[in-house]
Amino acid sequence: MVTLNNATVLVTGANGGLGTEFVTQALARGARKVYAAARTPKDWDDDRVVPIRLDVTDAASIEAAATSAADVDIVINNAGQTTAGRLVDQPVGELKALMDTNLYGPIAVTKAFAPVLAANGGGAVINVHSVLSWIGIGSSYSVSKAALWMATNVLRLELAPQGTQVLGLHLGYTDTPMTAGVTAEKNDPADVIRDAYDGLEAGQLEVLADDVSIQVKAGLAAPVEALYPQFAPSR
Repeated sequence: MVTLNNATVLVTGANGGLGTEFVTQALARGARKVYAAARTPKDWDDDRVVPIRLDVTDAASIEAAATSAADVDIVINNAGQTTAGRLVDQPVGELKALMDTNLYGPIAVTKAFAPVLAANGGGAVINVHSVLSWIGIGSSYSVSKAALWMATNVLRLELAPQGTQVLGLHLGYTDTPMTAGVTAEKNDPADVIRDAYDGLEAGQLEVLADDVSIQVKAGLAAPVEALYPQFAPSR
């Protein structure tokens, strides 16, 4: 069973709202070391936090991180980005850049660290998804997160023989810099990360961090019109 106590953790996108919570709550649960990975690492004023440069879209950066952080037990693929506007209006190049960060980045990081995790007893990977993995109201962001959801399912199967737990975290709007312009009700990041770590230590493979994620996933078994009422037959 994976535990944060005495673990070594790597968090991508560590400078963001969720990333900061992943770092601080790992320490609160007894992690002995946390690699706080970001494109531009910052000082954390804690000897247990090791800032490292990691750009999830750069293969050389990923390989360097996997070499320097060879004692990692838990990898958290948290780095991500979003874009605005309709998918049909977005230049394909922008979509490819989004996929580089939100899909290919987590896959590349997991591939690089899989041998590290195996050598250290199996460990775990957490991939940060979204409720928008399951509902297409997020335009290209939904596309990228839906693809990451399936990648997580595949990686879970492929890494199971080496004893690596792969957990997918789904959440709705959460109060982070990425959602600064959203006026809807938002989750507290501290609650989301607490639930993620509770699920990890309980051996879960998926954590739905809020009611909207629970409701939307349940709706996947219903007709399409249940998730997209605008397509319901008019009376």
